[in-house]
Amino acid sequence: MQLSDFDASANLVQLFLSRADERGDKPFLWTKREGAWTPLSWADAAAQVCRLAEGLRGLGLNRGDRVALVGENRPEWCIADLAIMAAGCVTVPAYTTNTERDHVHVLENAGARAVIVSTEKLARPLLPAVLQTDAVAHVIAIEPFAFPQAGAVEYHAWPALLAGDATAARAAVEARIAGIGRDDLACIIYTSGTGGAPRGVMQHHGAILRNVDGAARLIAEDFGWDEEVFLSFLPLSHAYEHTGGQFLPIGLGAQIWYAEGLDKLASNIEEVRPTVMVVVPRLFEVLRTRIIKQVEKQGRLARWLMDRAMGLAASGATTRPRLRDRPVGMLLDHTLRPKIRGRFGGRMKALVSGGAPLNPEIGSFFSAMGMILLQGYGQTESAPIISCSRPAAGLDPGTVGPPMAGVEVRIAEDGEILCRGELVMKGYWRNEAETARVLVDGWLHTGDIGHFDERGRIVITDRKKDMIVNDKGDNVSPQKLEGMLTLQPEIGQAMVVGDKRPYVVGLIVPDAEWALGWARAEGEKFDLHELQGLPAFRSAIRAAVDRVNADLSVIEKVRQFAFADEPFAIENGEMTPSLKIRRHKIRERYADRLDALYKG
Repeated sequence: MQLSDFDASANLVQLFLSRADERGDKPFLWTKREGAWTPLSWADAAAQVCRLAEGLRGLGLNRGDRVALVGENRPEWCIADLAIMAAGCVTVPAYTTNTERDHVHVLENAGARAVIVSTEKLARPLLPAVLQTDAVAHVIAIEPFAFPQAGAVEYHAWPALLAGDATAARAAVEARIAGIGRDDLACIIYTSGTGGAPRGVMQHHGAILRNVDGAARLIAEDFGWDEEVFLSFLPLSHAYEHTGGQFLPIGLGAQIWYAEGLDKLASNIEEVRPTVMVVVPRLFEVLRTRIIKQVEKQGRLARWLMDRAMGLAASGATTRPRLRDRPVGMLLDHTLRPKIRGRFGGRMKALVSGGAPLNPEIGSFFSAMGMILLQGYGQTESAPIISCSRPAAGLDPGTVGPPMAGVEVRIAEDGEILCRGELVMKGYWRNEAETARVLVDGWLHTGDIGHFDERGRIVITDRKKDMIVNDKGDNVSPQKLEGMLTLQPEIGQAMVVGDKRPYVVGLIVPDAEWALGWARAEGEKFDLHELQGLPAFRSAIRAAVDRVNADLSVIEKVRQFAFADEPFAIENGEMTPSLKIRRHKIRERYADRLDALYKG
């Protein structure tokens, strides 16, 4: 396997088949069934991809037809995605959290002719949406369940479409993909909608291949390319996991293990012992809180060691050790850090954070614990990686590293980050107006504000459209404030507002575990809604907000706050599947409560 393979590959299916031929009977995709991890080899996966591709063609699907894919992370998702492309069709991934209304929007906008769905549970909101559209003619079920007897839609069982001859199917696929180039459409990925209705981003084969090439070079040059193991748990319908958690490991000839779910992620990490993981900042925030609490329970010495580790990280001594810091560093390397690394499997080369900005303090914490934490930057429109921090360029949690290989980046006069290259999308599906707005002379206008530091690394300061501009015209970064608030042990989640207002106010979700401890100490009944009505509880949260305010300028200070009724979550529509808050949804729900903060 060579890095040159990425540039030589004409399409994603060709890259996969070449890797499958090289890897043969070696394990590729792992899933846990009946308590035991079970592998699928590269050769078997390739045979299934080709047979399914011909099965799809047998249904009458033709080149360019869109096929929606609804399923949790599992081997069949990867096989279906590759088979759709091998059939000459276009994959349309859909989130498992989509409502019936969400599915109607995606299916109608994409004009999907077929849908592949994994389980009966996920089919419940999907099938009514299918029956409301005119384009969908076929539904393929990975797991068997009873289909509704309605409409003109044909239903098919997954095994029936994989029943063809593997040799003949492989020959047909190879002949077909010979006519698919890097410029051809591979998938339409719908943005998760932090600011409105999702838009279909047209990603071509070359865009994803360019991402894979850049990421693979980073791994090979900074860590060494070996027998890599990835643990996949972010939604594959998200561009970040689709590229970084599926096609990057395919390009590296790596194994992909599918996590059982967020609730079992910690145990899965220790079992699988991955070498690379792609994660989102919210997960790091949760893990940091858990680690701190666990270390604090171990006594005074453990707390002292953690404080010393954080001190070294704050001074930069973890990456640039000073002579006087070496004894403490050696002590940490033989006590605290091995235990932390053990919780991540013990052979992790790098944790790569993406999907949203990472608070620098979080990055410093994991660096102090002896973990290498990289921060990637990009968006669905760039397939999605524009830049990534890397040891060779110097790790700094305040930056997202230099642009990836083959990516050109410049800063506009108003501070907006622009990028150009093969990674940039073709545009938004059936939305010429929005395409013309963000693609100007080949440059993708990211909507992010930032600059280059003295070492050529990108520093993100905020989202252009999320920036708060108060009534005096001052700019305030909401993500900075929210990140600082959620670092406080009392605060689980936060959102701040203040656009065209005299000052900033916040919506707070107290940390449930901290609130439980507070209630026990005060002899109160643990009912979060009742606690929020107690003056003493509110004063405790106020103290946490004031600690943050002490480090903020006058215009940034959070003057007032209100409590949210419940945590921001995917289920209530207030977070995206990649765990970013949906500001417009939260503002709509709590508009009266937030407005009242300016009247008191």
